[in-house]
Amino acid sequence: MSLLEETIRDIKHVDIDPRGEIREYIDKFAIPACSLGRLEELATIYVSITDDFFREIKKKVIFTMAGDHGVAEEGVSAFPQEVTGQMVNNFLNKGAAVNILAQHIGAKVIVVDCGVKKEFEPLCGLKIKKIGKGTQNITKGPAMSRRDAERSIEAGMEAFNEEFNDGGGIDIIGTGDMGIANTTPSSAIIASFEDVDAEHITGRGTGIKDSALAHKINVVKRALAVNRPDSNDPIDVLSKVGGYEIGGIAGLCLASARKRVPVVIDGFISTAGAYIACKLEPKTSNYIIASHKSEEKGHTFYLEKMRKLPLLDLNMRLGEGTGAALGISMVDAAMKLFTQMASFSHAKVTNPNNE
Repeated sequence: MSLLEETIRDIKHVDIDPRGEIREYIDKFAIPACSLGRLEELATIYVSITDDFFREIKKKVIFTMAGDHGVAEEGVSAFPQEVTGQMVNNFLNKGAAVNILAQHIGAKVIVVDCGVKKEFEPLCGLKIKKIGKGTQNITKGPAMSRRDAERSIEAGMEAFNEEFNDGGGIDIIGTGDMGIANTTPSSAIIASFEDVDAEHITGRGTGIKDSALAHKINVVKRALAVNRPDSNDPIDVLSKVGGYEIGGIAGLCLASARKRVPVVIDGFISTAGAYIACKLEPKTSNYIIASHKSEEKGHTFYLEKMRKLPLLDLNMRLGEGTGAALGISMVDAAMKLFTQMASFSHAKVTNPNNE
């Protein structure tokens, strides 16, 4: 049995507060009913996933998955492809936005090379899980073989499992990405699964102009026409129009669900990976928290299909795991409230609900 098959087999269904015990516990706090809004929701989700009322969120890990894309040669990004490798170095030197936000919330950043063209020496904070030196150009044929699609998912699983085992567990993870041109395959993935025109789910990515956007939409259409992905086969979709780091993010989501670790996803690319994970095993969905609504137009479509209400809307579209870092901070705050607030009786505050 492969790691992918074994992981999917072991994922258990999680109900969110099935017996109402978490709601009953929250209602004892010395606050008006439901006055903490979505923070109460976050605490409820976290406790339901971990099955632990008193878990402190200590071990926070953001996995930034990196990979290059052959479709970059079509000119769909404002940045040249070598920026992927340069940004990996920036992550490792702790100079990127995700590093700053991770430090702010007390999280560790792990960069995973799933398929960057550039070669890297083994370094602290870097996991080399390279499937290939960039995918193929999806306007000319499949991004990768079916086996490489499976290997990309397993690369994310391996990265999670290694950190989980070496670090004595993980309390919460965030997913991030780095890959020039990766909004193009992310658009193609959602169009492969859903009956939606490329115009409605293809955005500006790194900030391309109108003419370049029209070209990018055409690139997505060409990729779909050339590859004809099977919407009933998530591995086929990933292999035809996906990316190594997108598969890696899917693997992170599946491996986390297997260990009952909550997953806070970042923006458009992270959600593409999470979407594939949920297509492979629908039970994964209840382990996933959407951190924010990206400026990338296809992200809203993804979130609606996944029935995820994002925590934040800050007009962000950077990736890296930046939104996930902010989302983790909110889950952490929710659990601090849940585990530290005084009840009506302990605070000696009159409970208006007591008759």
